[in-house]
Amino acid sequence: MSTPHNKANKGDIAKLVIMPGDPLRAKLIAETYLEKPKLFNDIRNIYGYTGKYKGKDVSVMASGMGMGSMGIYSYELYKFYDVESIIRVGSCATYDNDAKLGDIYLVEQSYTDSTFGKFFAKIDDDTIESDKSLNSALIKSAKDLNIKMPVAKSICVDAFYRDGGYDNLAKKEEDDRLRNMGISACDMESYALFCVAKVLNKKASCLLSISDIMSTREGLSADDRQKTFTAMIKVALNVVDYI
Repeated sequence: MSTPHNKANKGDIAKLVIMPGDPLRAKLIAETYLEKPKLFNDIRNIYGYTGKYKGKDVSVMASGMGMGSMGIYSYELYKFYDVESIIRVGSCATYDNDAKLGDIYLVEQSYTDSTFGKFFAKIDDDTIESDKSLNSALIKSAKDLNIKMPVAKSICVDAFYRDGGYDNLAKKEEDDRLRNMGISACDMESYALFCVAKVLNKKASCLLSISDIMSTREGLSADDRQKTFTAMIKVALNVVDYI
């Protein structure tokens, strides 16, 4: 069985999927950490692999960028391939002035002003939680690896760039508003993933590595992102010991 976006057969994909946005990062994770990874999808160059990690079946598949893309791939994995759990591993900006580049968040709640939920399943909630049991397993995984991983609330946005007269004063006021809402991170996929999982009664969680600091405009280079994300990927994979 295949879908318009995935040529895998049923049974090719594990119950647990680690999901970066970047297809090349999916390839890197599979080839670096999985034993005998097998490619199950390359349609639109959205690579998906299944292999063994600590003797257990794990799949790694890219989601692409944005809620629309995440909505497609997560829905098909849950609905047509019997995937039970998806852990997104991605990058984020932070509104936390005390955070550092490369720090990792476990996203407990995702807030959005997008209409994704309404269009997808008439969901009016602007905030959706990740799965508590999967989060608990990730916390144990991080503790086992001695990796600091605070929980956070993320704002999930449709647009990466903000243009059209968005001056510095307005930007500061918006950043302050989000901090007052308890929001630490900004990403583009978490809400869609949590939304799809909620509707289909599946499990979803999200780990984010800080690549940009809003207040100082500090940011990681492309090379630094590859190196820094290693800890986050290890936490996600090591969860096999706790689920």
